[in-house]
Amino acid sequence: MRAPRILSSLAFRIVLAYVTLFAISAGALIAFTYWNTERAIIAGTDQVIEAETTGLIEQYQRLGLNGLQSAVLTRVRNSQGLYLLVNRFRYPVVGNLDAWPEVEMRPGYFVEFDYERTSGGTTQVRRARGRAFQLKGGFLLLVARDVHERYETERLFTTTLPWTAALMLTLGLIGGALISRNFLARLDTINRAAREIMAGDLSRRVPAREPGDEFDALSQNLNRMLDRIERLMAGMREVTDSIAHDLRSPLNRLRNRLEDTLHDLPLESPEAIKIEGAVSETDRLIGTFNALLLIAEAEAGVAREAMEPIELSAIVDGIAELYEPVAEEKGISLSIAPSGRIMVKGNKSLITQALANLLDNAIKYTPESGKVRVELRDTPQGAALSVADSGPGIPAGDRARVIERFVRLEASRNSPGMGLGLSLVAAVARMHEARLELADNMPGLKATIHFPPYARPRAEVA
Repeated sequence: MRAPRILSSLAFRIVLAYVTLFAISAGALIAFTYWNTERAIIAGTDQVIEAETTGLIEQYQRLGLNGLQSAVLTRVRNSQGLYLLVNRFRYPVVGNLDAWPEVEMRPGYFVEFDYERTSGGTTQVRRARGRAFQLKGGFLLLVARDVHERYETERLFTTTLPWTAALMLTLGLIGGALISRNFLARLDTINRAAREIMAGDLSRRVPAREPGDEFDALSQNLNRMLDRIERLMAGMREVTDSIAHDLRSPLNRLRNRLEDTLHDLPLESPEAIKIEGAVSETDRLIGTFNALLLIAEAEAGVAREAMEPIELSAIVDGIAELYEPVAEEKGISLSIAPSGRIMVKGNKSLITQALANLLDNAIKYTPESGKVRVELRDTPQGAALSVADSGPGIPAGDRARVIERFVRLEASRNSPGMGLGLSLVAAVARMHEARLELADNMPGLKATIHFPPYARPRAEVA
């Protein structure tokens, strides 16, 4: 199963969207939780610094600078805090920090800074948070706390969170691909069965397990629907056979009796003229009946069982040879574009009838000295069989309507026909999964049947 198909599947997109939403939501939740926790930790640290600063300031106010120095030395020995008292030249007076931090400190405001601490013979750069106070004589007092563990946790968090989100997305992609593969495999089973059914095998059914999941429920419903369609198609065949036997035969017998009666009458007698008209109407009725029967069979797919690989060029040559005398009699130039051996899978009889209808219409509506051209092309999208004429053509607004049954435009009202020719061509095209296109030939009409690509059997390929 190809990767691009998996990546474009609905299941993969749903899983990817869910994983992305989950990653964003989880990241936002973790970030919010961390932010609140960090705020609480900072607030606790600030409260401790505030309390220690208040105590030192009270000592300074009661005992002066000497009392403050003694208090700072006591705190240095007994507390985990960081303290530094400097003179107006920023030289250390007392404290456990070697130098004033190299950051801008506004007295009364909290600030974070780096400081060096020697432990076990090695010097470490650590993070601290504190507040400075301005004293008389230019002295500055700094009270701080070591927050290096929180700082490292923050750095670890900001580094890990993107990688965590990327890992979640990667696992989501892998999981989405696996789910999509299973999803597409189930769909492919249904699609293969559907293609075989469309190809004419109405006995084909979609595999389903009992009990199963939603796909199996869908398969069971499809199978029940196919059972119903198969029964309807069988009924359609029975009705078609009954019509063909019960109506076509009496019509043919009626026509034969009229012809026998016509032979016994003088050619110019009124009775002969009337019977000749009745024979023509009977022929028209039989033609209409045959056309409707063919359309019904094509639309119902009755003739799918007779579909086989056929060579279109041979059909084109045969029909062109049949209609060439008709075109010559009307003074129309009928030309066949040269083509190679082009194959399609279809019903030879119905494709022949469809091409005959197109060619008959082209010759019928092309004026004397006009041109009709039949062209067969092999394109990357499949075979294209077209019949172009230099007649009046069909307006663009009426081209979708003329393929309906018994539709005849005003320009063709006085010409013989039943309005079923293009309907039959369209029905034959649909049965072959082809497409009938009516276009402007400038002047005239160009009718093209676009067949699907021909899949060569393995025996032919070998």
